[in-house]
Order: sequence, then structure tokens, then C-alpha cells
Amino acid sequence: MILDTNALSAFIDGEPAVGVRLASETHVAIPVIVLGEFRYGIAASRYRERYERWLAEHLSSFEILDVTEPTTRTYARVRAALKKAGRPIPANDAWIAALALQHRLPVMSRDEHFDVVPGVRREAW
Repeated sequence: MILDTNALSAFIDGEPAVGVRLASETHVAIPVIVLGEFRYGIAASRYRERYERWLAEHLSSFEILDVTEPTTRTYARVRAALKKAGRPIPANDAWIAALALQHRLPVMSRDEHFDVVPGVRREAW
């Protein structure tokens, strides 16, 4: 299972449905893109210290998915196909989708635009 930024935030904030769903997973990953988005989001948060402490204590429990050269091929294919179909999605989400396809993992997200990416399975909470 791959977490998007909203799912990661919900998990850290103690959203019960996310915690229950992740408890049944043996493999939970965070794309480096999501980690960057999350850190950007908390930079100005009044809860920044709490979130940074949580990351320091728990981040090693997750696999961090890096963008690699093969990821770039999948990313380009996904973006081109979605543009041609008239259904583009945000660039960062295209990277997340590419990593999901590359690693054959579903994406935990409430963002329905993942549903238009062929081969990506989205799981909401």
C-alpha cells in the first residue's frame, strides 16, 4: 500500500479508518514525493514540532519509494496517456501513480483522479 499526502496526514492525526486499514497491511510505503509534500505542508504548521517528532520516531517503519530511471518511463507514459485522453492529473500525483504501477501497489487516497490512471487501484478510507 502506498500512502498519498492526505492519507499520511490522516494516519498521523489518528484517523481511525486509516489506522484500521493499515493494520492489515504487511507493506506500507511512502513515495519520496509524498514525504516532500508533507514536509512542505508542515513547514508553516502550528503543529510542526509534533509532526517532525512523529516522522523522526516512525518514518523508519515505512519503505520510502524513490524515483528511479524506470519510474521516469512510467511517469512519462502515464502523463502522456492522460493528456491524450483529456484527463490530466497533478504532476506530483502522476509520480505517485507511476510508483504505484512500478511497485504494483494500491494507493490509499481520497483523490478520485487516481481512478483514471489505468492499472492503479485506489483505496479510500
